[in-house]
Amino acid sequence: MQISLENRRALITGGSKGLGLAMARRFIASGAKVAIVARGAEALARGAADTGAIPVEASVATADGCDRAFAEAERHLGGIDILVNNAGTSARAPFLDVTDAEWQADLDLKLFAAIRLSRLVWRGMQARKWGRIINVLNTGAKAPPAGGAPTAVSRAAGLALTKVLAGEGAPHGILVNALLVGIIESDQWVRRHAADNRGLSWEAWKAEQGKPVPLGRIGKAEEFADTACYLASDNAGYITGTAINVDGGRSPVV
Repeated sequence: MQISLENRRALITGGSKGLGLAMARRFIASGAKVAIVARGAEALARGAADTGAIPVEASVATADGCDRAFAEAERHLGGIDILVNNAGTSARAPFLDVTDAEWQADLDLKLFAAIRLSRLVWRGMQARKWGRIINVLNTGAKAPPAGGAPTAVSRAAGLALTKVLAGEGAPHGILVNALLVGIIESDQWVRRHAADNRGLSWEAWKAEQGKPVPLGRIGKAEEFADTACYLASDNAGYITGTAINVDGGRSPVV
């Protein structure tokens, strides 16, 4: 299947590393112009040099940061056809250990960023009668585990947001879907390997982490990016309001 994003303009948050960078690379290879947003200037510059994407330094955890990210991306691209809400970290702890500040920070970064940026791109997509919004969540959004707060709660709210926006966007040609991450090679997993003091090599550690996955391995960022590229294209023109597990079959929920 030939997937083309020719003449499409995409904004990807959390775009300097991992899944965000892989999506930027795949979108550009398919013909799109892409702006990547991140807080770290150094990683952002490397990501832009690696992919050819336009770097936008901003923190989408704040309203001002979202405004800046959108304004800069729109200034460089001339409009936004595809929004990928990918910014986020994995924060989890026992319920009683999560402070109000940690709850608020998680909701600001994962939920309110998606709300604010979707609102900013919406009118342009509506006027053009074409748009794609992809919310990157994780499988905890469907099956929240014990000890999964605050991330599982923020991600579950993102799932509800996806469905609300899909219903409102459909009459205007705006398709909204979610991709739910399982265990996939990314910057987060590199950091977890680095924090493991058992001395396992990266390959040995990956093999160990992949054992609980029905497919028997950790996923690749490129596989995730391929799925996102399909959803962002005209090929997926009859898919909206759905949440796809990209997890090798690990989630207990369909």
